[in-house]
Amino acid sequence: MTTKQIVLITGALTGIGRATALAFAREGNSIVVTGRRDEAGQALAAELRALGTEAEFVHADVSNEAEMSAAVDHTVARFGRLDVAVNNAGTEGQLAPIAEQSIANYEATFTANVLGTLLSLKHEMRVMLAQGSGSIINLSSVAGLVGMAGASVYVASKHAVEGLTKSAALEGAAAGVRVNAVAPGPIATDMLERFVGGSEEVKSGFLSTIPARRAGSSDEIAQTILFLASDKARYLTGQSIAVDGGYTAG
Repeated sequence: MTTKQIVLITGALTGIGRATALAFAREGNSIVVTGRRDEAGQALAAELRALGTEAEFVHADVSNEAEMSAAVDHTVARFGRLDVAVNNAGTEGQLAPIAEQSIANYEATFTANVLGTLLSLKHEMRVMLAQGSGSIINLSSVAGLVGMAGASVYVASKHAVEGLTKSAALEGAAAGVRVNAVAPGPIATDMLERFVGGSEEVKSGFLSTIPARRAGSSDEIAQTILFLASDKARYLTGQSIAVDGGYTAG
């Protein structure tokens, strides 16, 4: 990227969000990171500043509209604009067969993944449409592209993120606002460990279904996000990029 961008990243304290914040910082961009754990958030902001960029932490739960609106407004007040938003916050919820799913798990998963993405988009687009530019990247999943037995609620929530991405892209395109999604396959994060129940045997079996025969890294997802945020992708909107070692190719 040739010019410094102002970047907001939700759910930035671990995994893909953290790797994305570090990747943007290394490129010299100014960053606001959000999350619900203040001590970890302040530590991440300090780590980003140590890389030579401007960075701040804002406490925000993406399912709380007042907090999400305030995070966007803080970014604009501090840096003057919002060029890039990465909507990463989310949860896999409780994995179980459909016959064993609960209303509580549905509500918690959809609140984090769908309502959280909707509220993030609402307030990011409020700013970007007014300024006539911006790039938003939503974190979907291969579970937003295909079905997965035993993960129906998570799969449904990520399919919803795909729909929000396409609709927002159509609303923003004429105004110069691009909205895309990244759909990671299995990535070596704590979420993958939870997904396989901490079992090395289950994880090995899952990864054997990946044509690349390995999990991806958080930085591989971060690099795709950097591309989507850049002018190199300026004609790319309304798309979902699967970064999955070939999982969805079959």
